[in-house]
Amino acid sequence: MRRGPPFALLAALAALTACDKPPETPVDAVGIAAAPTTVMPADAPPQEEVDPGLAPVAAAVEGSCLSDIGAAASARLVERCIQVSPATHPPCNAQNSCALIQGEIDRACAMYGPDETRPSECTA
Repeated sequence: MRRGPPFALLAALAALTACDKPPETPVDAVGIAAAPTTVMPADAPPQEEVDPGLAPVAAAVEGSCLSDIGAAASARLVERCIQVSPATHPPCNAQNSCALIQGEIDRACAMYGPDETRPSECTA
């Protein structure tokens, strides 16, 4: 059976297509391929990049320890709470009420027995 020109043309085209090299990936000075750049679609919503150093400081919430006694005093109370509390997620946060933080300190300090030495944070 004789094959005509269309077969030869298709075979030649397939051979040429198989020889095409993939597009080259940019390589840095060390010889490591550069990461592909991400291109956002034109209709994508705007993306906001936040610099952690410029993130806003949490404002004092009404009724929080921070708003009641100020930043320095609430920071000292929170630090005492963290030092004595055995809880995995204690309420030692200046955004909580001072009563809640002091309650956690009192609860943690009450766990010590009469013959045990309490931390200095329990007497402050």
